[in-house]
Amino acid sequence: MLFIIGAIMVIGCVVGGYLLDEGHLAVLWQPSEWVIIFGAAVGGTVIGTPGPILKQMGFAFKTLVSGTPYAKKDAYLQMLGFFFELSKMMRTKGVKEVEQHIDHPHESSLFQKYPLLSKDHHVEAFICDNVRLIVMGSGMPNQLDELMDEELNIHHTERNMIMGVFQTMADGMPALGIVAAVLGVINTMGNITEPPAILGHLIGAALVGTFSGVLLAYGFVGPISKNLEGAFTSEAAFYICLKVGIVNFARQLSPQIIVEFTRKHMPAAVRPSFAESEEYMNSLTSGGAS
Repeated sequence: MLFIIGAIMVIGCVVGGYLLDEGHLAVLWQPSEWVIIFGAAVGGTVIGTPGPILKQMGFAFKTLVSGTPYAKKDAYLQMLGFFFELSKMMRTKGVKEVEQHIDHPHESSLFQKYPLLSKDHHVEAFICDNVRLIVMGSGMPNQLDELMDEELNIHHTERNMIMGVFQTMADGMPALGIVAAVLGVINTMGNITEPPAILGHLIGAALVGTFSGVLLAYGFVGPISKNLEGAFTSEAAFYICLKVGIVNFARQLSPQIIVEFTRKHMPAAVRPSFAESEEYMNSLTSGGAS
């Protein structure tokens, strides 16, 4: 939503300022210039981006429009609740019960109780794959910690590559605007015998190319890259907290201690207070949370 509001503000302020200066909007409508700039930018992106990263561009646009759920306190409360119940289950019902939930998360009542964890395939897989190693008795907590660090490094590298696609596009658009402007000047020179009014229109159309490239780069595509950077940073912080919870689950700490250790690693802006966390865990114990 904020992305849409921001885009409207950019367009409104640019067009509004132009109109206040008694400009004519029809002059800005130069489809050929926009096709050159945007088409070349997209084509260059396809040339320079690996196929698997291109396939994830849809995820990037979804993040832009709907935002990331991992910048909200509710997501972290659900994480705490999940580890609280998982560790209690291990203590009271044993490995076999935990294994059933980990092997079949889509049928698990535990995962269904925490939709922000189960709806994200990557988060669900990260939890299940690593907890499965614990219930299988494979590896020590320190080894598991290192293994998850490597997994997260790969995941974050892929996310940074998606962000980098937009930044590279933003860096190139002003130059592509110059390309469109030069082509417009070439067209003008080919009509140099025309009257001044026609030549003025052709020169104006050429300059729209430079304007369009700069506007797209600094008004839209560059900010999109920064938006994704913030979203992926929030996601990375969420994964770090997941890792902390899993490692302390492997160490067989008490549910309350796992919750508190995990809470301490949460970003300050979304970290529940001790009282909020305790109230949420009490609601789980009494069956009040959903």
